[in-house]
Amino acid sequence: MKITKIAAVFLVMAFSGKMMAQETEKQLLIKDADDKFPIADALVKYDHGNSHTHTAADGMFAIPVKSLPDTLVISRQGYDEIKWVVTGDEDKNKAIFLQHKPFQISEVAINHSSFLSAITKVDLNKFPVNSAQDLLRKVPGLFIAQHAGGGKAEQLFLRGFDADHGTDVSVNVDGMPVNIVSHAHGQGYSDLHFIIPETVNNIDFGKGAYYMDRGDFNTAGYVDFQTYNGLKNSMIKLEGGSFNSKRVLGMFNILHDDLGRKNAYIAAEYNYTDGPFDVKQNFNRVNIFGKYNQWLTDNDYFNIQFSTFNSSWNASGQIPERAVDEGIIGRWGSIDPTEGGKTSRTNLQMNFKHIISPSEQIDAMAFYSKYNFNLYSDFTFNLKDKDHGDEIQQTDGRNIYGAEVKYTKTFSLANSSLNWTSGIGLRNDDINTLQLNHVYHRDMLLDRLSDVTGTETNLHAYSGLVWKTGKWTINPALRVDHFIFNMHNLLDVEQLPSGQSKEATRLSPKLNFSYAQNDNVMWFLKTGMGFHSNDLRVVVPNKNENTLPYSIGADFGVRLHPFKSLIITPALWYMDLQQEFVYVGDDAVVEPSGKSRRFGADLGVRFQPLENFYLNADINYSHARFTEEEKGQDYVPLAPVVTSTGSVNWDFMDGFSLGLQYRYLGARPAVEDNSIRTKAYFVNDLMLSYNRQKWGANVQLNNLFNVKWNEAQFATETQLKGEAEPVTDLTYTPGSPFGVRVGVYYKF
Repeated sequence: MKITKIAAVFLVMAFSGKMMAQETEKQLLIKDADDKFPIADALVKYDHGNSHTHTAADGMFAIPVKSLPDTLVISRQGYDEIKWVVTGDEDKNKAIFLQHKPFQISEVAINHSSFLSAITKVDLNKFPVNSAQDLLRKVPGLFIAQHAGGGKAEQLFLRGFDADHGTDVSVNVDGMPVNIVSHAHGQGYSDLHFIIPETVNNIDFGKGAYYMDRGDFNTAGYVDFQTYNGLKNSMIKLEGGSFNSKRVLGMFNILHDDLGRKNAYIAAEYNYTDGPFDVKQNFNRVNIFGKYNQWLTDNDYFNIQFSTFNSSWNASGQIPERAVDEGIIGRWGSIDPTEGGKTSRTNLQMNFKHIISPSEQIDAMAFYSKYNFNLYSDFTFNLKDKDHGDEIQQTDGRNIYGAEVKYTKTFSLANSSLNWTSGIGLRNDDINTLQLNHVYHRDMLLDRLSDVTGTETNLHAYSGLVWKTGKWTINPALRVDHFIFNMHNLLDVEQLPSGQSKEATRLSPKLNFSYAQNDNVMWFLKTGMGFHSNDLRVVVPNKNENTLPYSIGADFGVRLHPFKSLIITPALWYMDLQQEFVYVGDDAVVEPSGKSRRFGADLGVRFQPLENFYLNADINYSHARFTEEEKGQDYVPLAPVVTSTGSVNWDFMDGFSLGLQYRYLGARPAVEDNSIRTKAYFVNDLMLSYNRQKWGANVQLNNLFNVKWNEAQFATETQLKGEAEPVTDLTYTPGSPFGVRVGVYYKF
């Protein structure tokens, strides 16, 4: 009985202590005024400015009741600062909403984790986009080239890599991978054309392989496009211009319920152009995108989104330089006028967030994609088949499934904080068609060169810490990826019905440091290993091939914010790659080509001397060589040496905006001995726009100075009709000439 009484006393004391704790502090909640997400890490000054605190992951913060009444000063990067009067009589968990404001360079915090996405947010606001190409060009240091009729994925250049269509760059949309493994046209093929540009809210990116939540293809870096959760207005946009180009866009706000915290919208887009080529591109693309979001409770968020696109086109192909020089064809002509293709992708994605407590939460994502691809190309013309030509057909059909669950917890320690993140996930590609065929004018099948089906499964897990102590931030992490390849060769009649299989595992450690010297200077050192997977048609039959060739590298740099209007970001970097992939034009494949080493320097500048005047530039240098070849024979074909992009934007006369942007790609080796080099180019685009609250118009002048430039360039062995011997020279897709594009929009 005595023990029972003592226990009761302790219980009452504990309960009373808890009640007293609640009575001595006031809890409030900060949320985003648009999407109603809790805002973490907002700065709250209280006690008449003498003390401060920060919001937790769930947007909550607490202040002592003894300091009330008080006027809180609440601020967060990207939001308007507000002053909030607190008397102590407010409801429990009272929500305070912060409004977004246009990003300015002065508002970007160089020592904040969102620094890189904040930089691209400023770029996006100052120079809007209306194509997938424009989106990719917003990534600092990323350079692209388009060829084969506009329907093919862009060719990517980053950190001294000609990454083909994505071999060494991880591309994602809202966390869903875009890269396609063991693709018919190239490993890591990333067709981003299912994105409607106006639905993109921001771009997250990172160079190098230093990020635990990024796996396959994250060697040179990653890009993640993030779409809007909701729309403030519906919009209709019409565009048209040179080469019979036309575009229609509709974005419709289906649901915007502040009380129920629900948002839904749908967007649709149609594109058409003939292009400048002698053979009309007849490029058609239809896009549809829909998204629904809801806060089920204060701690549970659900999102579902759908996208689909279908595209078809004709292509002029990559033409030999000599064919134009000798007058066989004009600059806009083609050797094989039957090149082109058709492709489609449909995606369904769901996201769920559960805030367990102010210090921990769970994020879950699942997706499904249905993909089809059919491409006709002719790279060598009459090198192999003198009668019918060398046209090939590459087909790909698959279903892709994936999911990931991530757990995050924050610990408050004496004079420091610790953030722990762990995740697990999987991706499965169920490949029902993967063919390479020799065809004649698309219609006649001459030879089936490859025909396989199979599955490729990637299981992954990662865990890492972000420890902030004083001016230091230390981030160790480890990622593990396991791949299971199964392949059935339909051309091998003796193969077992179960086909062949292979498994491989890759460990990828990461260790990053940063030192915030002050609010204007932050030093960083990033180190880590990454990898890209190899094609199942290579690794399964050839057991000794590198299945998951790794990269290892480091970045050392500094972020400088010497005054509010200027940010400078110089960096030096280094990377070794266990196995290089080099494009082979005559077979339209990318083959393993040995170890390589790269080093280089990046420089980014963002300057905003006036609120209505903005300038940005990124300059990149890289040195790429094979490490197992003799000097002079060790150049990595098509690896960029010097690239630069930039723009200047001026807002004037209450609604007018004038923007000029440039892109420069320097000459680079096209073959291992550097005997053939690509041609450098410098291209400018000009945009004049007028924007009102409800409507606006713009005029784009592309290739403003009408320079002759070659967009995609390769050194390829080809043979034309009438030639006695094959010739290796530059083949290229000519870059677009001067063109005008006019657009108008209306919001309602």
